[in-house]
Amino acid sequence: MIDPALLRENPEAVKQSQIARGSSPDTVDAAIAAEASRREALTAFEELRAEQNAFGKTVAKASKEDKPALVAQAKELAGRVKEAQAAATEAEQAYRAAVDRIENVVLDGVPVGGEENFVTLREVGEIPSFDFTPRDHLELGEMLGAIDMERGAKVSGSRFYFLKGVGARLELALMNYALATALENDFTPMITPTLVRPEVMAGTGFLGEHSDEIYHLGEDDLYLVGTSEVALAGYHQDEILTFPESGSVKYAGWSTCYRREAGSHGKDTRGIIRVHQFNKLEMFVYCDPAQAEQEHERLLALEERMLSSLGLAYRVIDVAAGDLGSSAARKYDTEAWVPTQGAYRELTSTSNCTTYQARRLDIRHRPEEGGRTQPVATLNGTLATTRWIVALLETHQQADGSVVVPAPLRPYLGGLEVLEPIR
Repeated sequence: MIDPALLRENPEAVKQSQIARGSSPDTVDAAIAAEASRREALTAFEELRAEQNAFGKTVAKASKEDKPALVAQAKELAGRVKEAQAAATEAEQAYRAAVDRIENVVLDGVPVGGEENFVTLREVGEIPSFDFTPRDHLELGEMLGAIDMERGAKVSGSRFYFLKGVGARLELALMNYALATALENDFTPMITPTLVRPEVMAGTGFLGEHSDEIYHLGEDDLYLVGTSEVALAGYHQDEILTFPESGSVKYAGWSTCYRREAGSHGKDTRGIIRVHQFNKLEMFVYCDPAQAEQEHERLLALEERMLSSLGLAYRVIDVAAGDLGSSAARKYDTEAWVPTQGAYRELTSTSNCTTYQARRLDIRHRPEEGGRTQPVATLNGTLATTRWIVALLETHQQADGSVVVPAPLRPYLGGLEVLEPIR
């Protein structure tokens, strides 16, 4: 939810943000009208309730002869108060629904437009070249006995897979390396639930226009998460946080993630680039809103450190407003070079959600002792995920189908330096 004060005091800024996202600015006018109706309904209820309280004192002091008539009037007034209260509640709900349709206000400098309007901030590393025809990650994975798509489809359907042998070990090595990196930077490790309540999923902003991407268990009314960001955001729902001396509360959530990939028919059908289930280590930060942009740069730096240390060529893009998702005020994607596609593909992203999620989930802090509470800022960033295996296999492959293990992963693979084909 956006800041109500910003909506009242500077609606044009909110409208411009909506336009930059490619969304209708009419949602802003609708929210302003809904707030006016809410204020009017609340005022009417409070005035009637005050009248009821005053009238109650009159009834209490009335004589025995006058009391029956006054009691009848009090009942009639009580009915009006009840109706006014219901109207105020309805107006509050309508206001909340109207405000929830407004996406987070984008930060200054975020590119305007849709998916193709991103801005490349930098390209890092040397794009790999080969003196042989490189194999794609699936062919390499099958040669190594690491990936089995055929049996994944047999067991679970399209876009499912088995990682086995060195494939399973490689993913665990990658995730453990990411976890070690998080621990070095004072993140508290978390293994999170992968099923969450509707209010948590909605609070993080994932039940908007992309809700068709989410698996829903109707009988239980629970949602399967597509990122541990959701559970980590809900972890402090309805709480007042106290920040440590470092100024932020930081978690690293390891979880299996699920996405329906609705609308991706025919896209990335080969291999494990776009799948329904994967593992991910997600960083999540709560901080004072004044520190949010600085924390965002820290998360991006950790993602880049991981990519560089594994010898992957990548670029960093500033994602355009129309491709941000409703909660993010700014998002940076880091995309690794995939040799057989001749293109950069997203491996990580990090988003500054400012106070948008915290307002919806009622997560606050007290900037000054004894002062009023204020919403915190929330940020997230991916430190490792299954898709990294695609870039790792293709980048570090050799002519015979073997793959060199990047040095930082070797301790997590029992010192293994090269993955050798088994056929």
